Amino acid sequence: MGKFNFKNEQDFIETKEKAEEFYKTIGKVKCPYLKRRIAFNARGLRHLKFKSDQQARIKIDQYSRLKLLHLAPQVLEKSHTLQGIWHTKQFEEQKTNKTNDRWRHIMKDIVFYEFIAVLDNIRLKVIVKEVIGGEKHFWSVIPCWGINKTTGKRILHGDNVEYN
Repeated sequence: MGKFNFKNEQDFIETKEKAEEFYKTIGKVKCPYLKRRIAFNARGLRHLKFKSDQQARIKIDQYSRLKLLHLAPQVLEKSHTLQGIWHTKQFEEQKTNKTNDRWRHIMKDIVFYEFIAVLDNIRLKVIVKEVIGGEKHFWSVIPCWGINKTTGKRILHGDNVEYN
């Protein structure tokens, strides 16, 4: 078992609770590359647990992302270069007005910014999402996996770069 495989259900629950408590303390972090503060709002935490509104991520996927969450603010605070940028259009959920709780899906221009770093011997990606006209916010943290050519099993890049 690697450090990103949970041992039992209790291990998963404890990691999830710890990550959620940590997330609440972050608020915003300054990103030198983007020259602004990046919000850690509810949408980012939700994305770590769900692929879409109605589809939860499998537990092993949630676990590895939640386990890496503590590194995400550090990656953004230390990033002076951008490794990737992706422009797209997609439907975003928005309130129709402030006086009621009606929501609707509106097509918006979206930009995703990708930052890659190696911290604590772990290589990871941090994604920042910008809905044009809104604030930039944390979207995801993704472990950089590879495949062991001998065993065919998934490995996490970073522990020993000579052999990865």
